[in-house]
Amino acid sequence: MTPRTPRLFAAALAAGVLLLGGCAEKTSPDTPAAGASGGSFPASVGNLTLEKRPEKIVSLSPTSTEMLFAIGAGKQVTAVDDQSNFPADAPKSDLSGYQPNAEAIAAKSPDLVVIANDTNKIASQLVALKIPVLLAPAAATLDDTYRQLTDLGKLTGHPAEADAVVGKMKDDITALTKDLPKRAEKLTYYHELGPELYTATSKTFIGTIYALAGLENIADPADAGGKSGGYPQLSQEVIVKADPDFVFLADTKCCQQSADTVKARSGWGGVTAVKNNQVVALDDDIASRWGPRVVDLLRTIVDATAKVPA
Repeated sequence: MTPRTPRLFAAALAAGVLLLGGCAEKTSPDTPAAGASGGSFPASVGNLTLEKRPEKIVSLSPTSTEMLFAIGAGKQVTAVDDQSNFPADAPKSDLSGYQPNAEAIAAKSPDLVVIANDTNKIASQLVALKIPVLLAPAAATLDDTYRQLTDLGKLTGHPAEADAVVGKMKDDITALTKDLPKRAEKLTYYHELGPELYTATSKTFIGTIYALAGLENIADPADAGGKSGGYPQLSQEVIVKADPDFVFLADTKCCQQSADTVKARSGWGGVTAVKNNQVVALDDDIASRWGPRVVDLLRTIVDATAKVPA
């Protein structure tokens, strides 16, 4: 992991969120399944219409890969990008979602390609090759996640399964948040994207998940003008002065950060999160995606904060 990687990662996240406003497809009501393949075809999402169920899907988004397998469309997925590592049996390839190559994608003979970013105008390149493309950009809210699951369910012939996944996510989130302790003051947190101290504010998707757990983000004042797109870089002095109750590390895999490495940082020994052993290691992948495993992330956050007396 190079020192610049966290910056690039934060920039990519911000770009994905910015893309959401103009590119997300609208979901139409699902039609009950008909026939062995499930679903009803032709199926349309926004301007994209598929005449029949796709059987050679290429996913260039780790989140979309997770969604496709979660809704039962895994057997239709014939190739995924080099960052898609869940589930383990996803057909990983050398295709890149960051630098997509139309010719390499076309060589897989896909009948549907799912992308998270329209880098290098890859969507129009694929359309010119008569390859259907669905843009499923970074979610800004949980409703965006639910919409993408529903869209994928409709386009792949698994509307009922997609509805079931969405329903379970909603039920699980309700169960996790309905009995949160009533606190006179909200617990505060710092979410770390990388050791360069890039973070995410409450305006981001990840920020909304922490808000569900009733936490207050120390990074919000740093992006009051919105210049960083919700992903500001903080200084050690700002973090130490804010004295967060919790530090959540989303850079444990990429950058080998841990409670011990945080404690060893200059000036961090007196931070409440460090003193009270409330530095929480997250799974980088789960913390950077917006699919069904968001529930696992919320559960980790809720379980960690539940240990603090109200």
